[in-house]
Amino acid sequence: MLMSTGAQGQVRQIIKILGVGAAVKQFAPEINRAFNGLTGHKDTNASYSKVVPIISIGINTRDAIGAAQVMGTKTQVDKVQAVASPEAEFLGEVRIRALIPVDSVNITNPKEIQGVPGVGVSGIVDLKL
Repeated sequence: MLMSTGAQGQVRQIIKILGVGAAVKQFAPEINRAFNGLTGHKDTNASYSKVVPIISIGINTRDAIGAAQVMGTKTQVDKVQAVASPEAEFLGEVRIRALIPVDSVNITNPKEIQGVPGVGVSGIVDLKL
């Protein structure tokens, strides 16, 4: 059975998304240590970090696109499962993008995103695909 070109593209995209998500999950501690080495950060209960996937939502997309390091108190950072990245157009010419640490990877509606209080994004990981 042959798949249409569009279906093949969708399958490739799904495999890429799952692959990025699996890689981030598998190597998050090592990536986090590399970030902390780069910045000289040492984790404490008051200033704790970890790496989670970024999930993009918005302009023609809903993909895991990479990873981000988040930072805050250990209690709050432990709640973070992903970074939501809603995108929109502003004035028809400008694309804007937010980075919001969230407690779920099941993000379907950008208007319902609730960030984890006291946690911010401290770095972005670009993955070569």
